[in-house]
Amino acid sequence: MTLRDLGVGKSGRVLTVGGGKALRRRLLDMGITPRTVVCVKKLAPLGDPMELQLRGYVLSLRLEDAGQITVEEIGV
Repeated sequence: MTLRDLGVGKSGRVLTVGGGKALRRRLLDMGITPRTVVCVKKLAPLGDPMELQLRGYVLSLRLEDAGQITVEEIGV
């Protein structure tokens, strides 16, 4: 499952971060690294971008980019 597929209020653990070299580097620099727990807080009114909480801060991420991140859903 990708981060894009994770529903609002659900949490997941990052398994892999994909995408092109520049995108992958940007996602890793923002703190989206393997084994990081992320929680989907809300979606914008038209569904894009999504708001995530991870590592003690809130991050907005486009759905296209979220589709490059593989996660496993966890119950937190």
